[in-house]
Amino acid sequence: MRTIPQLFEDSVAKYGDNPFLWQKRTSSYESMTYRETRDAVYRLALGLTDAGLKKGDRISLISEGRNDWVIAELAILYIGAVNVPLSVKLEAFELEFRIVHSDSKMLIVSGGQSKKIAQIKENIPNVEKFIFLDEKDEYAVDEIHINSLYEKGKEIFQKGSKELTTMWKGLNENDYANICYTSGTTADPKGIILSHLNYYANVEQAVSLMTIPDTYRTLLILPLDHSFAHTAGIYSFMRMGASIASVQLGKTLNETLRNIPINIKEIKPSILLSVPALAKNFRKNIEKGIREKGEKVEKLFKIALNLSIKYNGIGWDKGKGVNIFRKPLIWIFDKILFKKIRENFGGELKYFIGGGALLDMDLQKFFYAIGIPMYQGYGLSEAAPIISSNAERKHKLGSSGFLVKNLELKICDDNGNSLPVGKKGEIVVKGENVMIGYWKNEKATNETLKDGWLYTGDMGYMDSDGFLYVLGRFKSLLIGHDGEKYSPEGIEEALVEMSDFIDQCMLHNNQDPYTVGLIVPNKEAFKRYLKHKQIPVNSEKAISVSLEKIQREINNFKQNGKYGGMFPERWLPSSVALLSESFNEQNHMMNSTMKIVRGKINEYYKERIEFLYTPASKDIKNEKNIEVITKLLGIKEG
Repeated sequence: MRTIPQLFEDSVAKYGDNPFLWQKRTSSYESMTYRETRDAVYRLALGLTDAGLKKGDRISLISEGRNDWVIAELAILYIGAVNVPLSVKLEAFELEFRIVHSDSKMLIVSGGQSKKIAQIKENIPNVEKFIFLDEKDEYAVDEIHINSLYEKGKEIFQKGSKELTTMWKGLNENDYANICYTSGTTADPKGIILSHLNYYANVEQAVSLMTIPDTYRTLLILPLDHSFAHTAGIYSFMRMGASIASVQLGKTLNETLRNIPINIKEIKPSILLSVPALAKNFRKNIEKGIREKGEKVEKLFKIALNLSIKYNGIGWDKGKGVNIFRKPLIWIFDKILFKKIRENFGGELKYFIGGGALLDMDLQKFFYAIGIPMYQGYGLSEAAPIISSNAERKHKLGSSGFLVKNLELKICDDNGNSLPVGKKGEIVVKGENVMIGYWKNEKATNETLKDGWLYTGDMGYMDSDGFLYVLGRFKSLLIGHDGEKYSPEGIEEALVEMSDFIDQCMLHNNQDPYTVGLIVPNKEAFKRYLKHKQIPVNSEKAISVSLEKIQREINNFKQNGKYGGMFPERWLPSSVALLSESFNEQNHMMNSTMKIVRGKINEYYKERIEFLYTPASKDIKNEKNIEVITKLLGIKEG
């Protein structure tokens, strides 16, 4: 039977003494073997059963990554109950909606997230028991520490109970495993129902792309509730007998984030899962480290990088033609430069697998050049989530890779008709990894699932070599005054990645005369630029020069610019508004998966956008932009 417990039992039988889970509680990482993990799963499952959890019951789980997260989910699934994994990035009111909507009977929570639950406890009466992963001073009648469940489960297990074996062996592959909630950027979040079969099938599909020997390790940087980390991380590594480590928890989120580079060096991962936001941070840190070594090293690095980028091409054509003559130089640069950078990632990292939003070409070429390629993939939670990916054996930068096995895909027009190779349309897929539907939302289910086909809402096309290109969400499309549609995401990514001066960007065109842009400038890049130009930061000239620089960065993508022809000119911003505040989760302009929330941004900056369609806005040195750049540079007025 294709269930998660069966998947785990098979791995324990093959790899029982292999390390499975790594956690750092004190000064060093300690491992739990597959067999030790199963023993813990058995004890917790029996403890949960004794506490009243039954097959089909929902139980919410909110915690940072740790061994208990993985053990808890497995224990829940052994019983036949349904885990509702919740993001630690959610605020209390967002958690409340999901806990109530899922009819969760119990809730497992870490100490770091318990304050949020305390705020909403009175509003979630459906929860009968609160299980704490960390000790607290006092427990209410409906509260318990997880160790009590482990102890009770151990007691039951030692009496020789066969109840648990009967439960997990009696599971059906179509039984629900998880209800995973969407971010809810445009409406109430939707609960995606994923079955045991959905996960089992997608794990088999994932390992058809990735080679994972049982000696491989990964550090799960992404939250464990993230569908990509969940399948490509926890279950795919489990399937192959490999091991997974969690990031060492700090007292604060920032402290935890600072632990990531330290933990990478300690675990020495073979593969890392990443998303664009993480990739950008990694690149920024690499470039910062190079800059700190001085001008000569920085110049040498740029020469080496450009040479390596030319040699690699788009992967598909690596080292072909005249590029073959660059190989000896590449080898030398790798020894003196790139190898040292890779040591910051533990020295054993073979590649990244990139998921989430589109990863722009420039970023892909950068990581490929330094010898740790970031193979872009594509998927969505409704598909458990992997649909396609580039892989070590076959890749084409700029694409989202080739399809996983046992999956049908078609590109459809507005009427649902299949389109030929090379034609753009909606990506539609069918396979055993496709969700059951949305929890208590028949309308949304019927709109998304039709005759077993999942309508993704993403625009893309297949090329003649069998690679999928994803162009963006239909809901995000720019619409010109003549009704023509275009995805802005590639342009936004390019502006950010190819300009040090642009931190974030969102384009807007809703049947308007031209496209406009909202830009968050990079303060440090401007300060470096002004210093290089020997212009005092606290001067009027600094304001003028900075604004002119932003305009030139945008003009680079226009007809005669160095990136001219990359995008149709009509979709480039004709006027831009500089913003003094970034898009982030705190102001709700970015969701928990680090994607910008266009609706909220459009609403909040409604007046700025209206101004961008006035003649005064066409001059980048308009009053509003001057005000922002003055504040950015810290210039005192008057």
